[in-house]
Amino acid sequence: MPPRARRFIAAVGVLAFLVLWVWGLIALRALLPPSPWIDFLFFGIGGTAWGLPIIPLLRWAERG
Repeated sequence: MPPRARRFIAAVGVLAFLVLWVWGLIALRALLPPSPWIDFLFFGIGGTAWGLPIIPLLRWAERG
């Protein structure tokens, strides 16, 4: 598969993953009690942790 096609597939995959990730975070947040501190911690961790599952997809896209 040509590199441009792999990168395009990876870009679409990242966008789809992020939509599902954000939807999942919002759905999980609704299960917790309301608190600004919980919001801060939950979305802070969730907003930075999305990169870990994306690493294999990005490595695949950049393979030679």
